[in-house]
Amino acid sequence: MKIKRADIERILILCAAVLVVVLALQGGGQPSATVMVDETEIPIEQTLSLDEGEKVSTVVFYEDGDGYLVPVTRQIAKTDGIAKATLNLMVKSSENDMQAARLGLRTVIPEGTTFDIDIADGRANVSMSKEALGCMSAAEEAQMVDAVVNTMTCFSTVEEVTLEFDGQKRSKLTYGTDVSGVFTGGNVNLETVETFSADAGMVQLYFPSQTGRLLVPVTRMVYSDADVSTAVLELAKGPRDDSGLERAMPEGSGIKKVTMKDGVVTVDLTREFSQAMEATDGGRQAIRALLFTCSQFPGVKKVDVLIEGEKPALPEDAQSTFINDEQEVMGQYPGVVELD
Repeated sequence: MKIKRADIERILILCAAVLVVVLALQGGGQPSATVMVDETEIPIEQTLSLDEGEKVSTVVFYEDGDGYLVPVTRQIAKTDGIAKATLNLMVKSSENDMQAARLGLRTVIPEGTTFDIDIADGRANVSMSKEALGCMSAAEEAQMVDAVVNTMTCFSTVEEVTLEFDGQKRSKLTYGTDVSGVFTGGNVNLETVETFSADAGMVQLYFPSQTGRLLVPVTRMVYSDADVSTAVLELAKGPRDDSGLERAMPEGSGIKKVTMKDGVVTVDLTREFSQAMEATDGGRQAIRALLFTCSQFPGVKKVDVLIEGEKPALPEDAQSTFINDEQEVMGQYPGVVELD
């Protein structure tokens, strides 16, 4: 059957939208990835007959100088396999390393690694070549696994991921990282806690990096209902003192009310939040931190932010659904950033 150009354009729009939507709560009620590449119309590995130069948006995970995994929205050329092309961007190479370094980030998959991907019924089996076994520490192994899993689960056709290495299933990697199970993503950058409680819930928060250029997801353990109200309260508390991250909301910002009706979350904040509008970015990162934090929960379609019951004047792009859009970040902060 011949595909009409109008249909192709519609598919491209769907592919290009990195939506702030939520995957269903999985794994004991814990939130999964909160950014997705919408591929509901076509399989990730399907070839499309598109015009030369066509591009789609995709989300990759890099590591920053503090060891956090950071999602970045990147544009990639049309390709036979969008998922494979996305993972390839995360493999160490001179070109990939330079692209990451321009954002102050680094790649997380050993040089020379290649991938075979099989997707069926919501599960992606990612087979990585023997080069992936070349990590130099348990920390590097864990970062690689988390980056691959969370990148794959950003595609809406992927709910869970299994891994193979050098053509075979493994229970552990060289430094002991467990890769035997089925991964569902989420819980990125889990905050260090002294004791873990099975009764605790998890919420994912977004805080600006030290430079303010990027939003970093952090997963925090909570001992109350892991819902949108709790998430906003935890966001207002700010990051841990030793995190190396910045506050998303101005200190002293209070929460008057958080409600959800018909998929719309309304967050009413005290007047102290208006200080965010006076920041150099016009409040973009503060609004986006609220947007992404709220949108991790099922059923959330929109987030409205009020200050003392009134809608503040915001930059037009403040509610962008693109997480750390590479083009925007580079447009505001050109040049190469040195890593620690």
